[in-house]
Amino acid sequence: MNVALSSDHRGYSAKEQVKAYLERAGHGVNDFGCDKSESCDYPDTGFQSAVSVAHGKSDRGILFCGTGIGMSIVANKVKGVRAALCHDELTAELSRRHNNSNILCLPADLLGEELMRRVVDVWLRTEFEGGRHDRRLDKISEYESNGKCDA
Repeated sequence: MNVALSSDHRGYSAKEQVKAYLERAGHGVNDFGCDKSESCDYPDTGFQSAVSVAHGKSDRGILFCGTGIGMSIVANKVKGVRAALCHDELTAELSRRHNNSNILCLPADLLGEELMRRVVDVWLRTEFEGGRHDRRLDKISEYESNGKCDA
């Protein structure tokens, strides 16, 4: 799988740890930065990963910032992205099974390295279950296309 990665300065160390882990596991990585722990703005790197996923240049993306909230907001502004902020294996699994998330946002300041690896593993291996969830995702796609909601 080809995975886009982005971080701000607070997520830099976690991104580098997950990057090495993904590469050891045989995944391709598109690293959109940042490339150091000096202050940078999460939209500058987050949008690049989100666009890469939305345009099919990366299969999925993993974004890191201190809380994961900023990256989640940025990624979900890009049409076709379903970014999920996850704090544990269960939320990672359900974000894939029920929401077909294509970007995982992780809170670098709140999760340790081992838990982050477990969350990434679950998220990468979990398949979308479809069924009743397809209808819901179709509604999101329809809104993205025409700005209307039939709710």
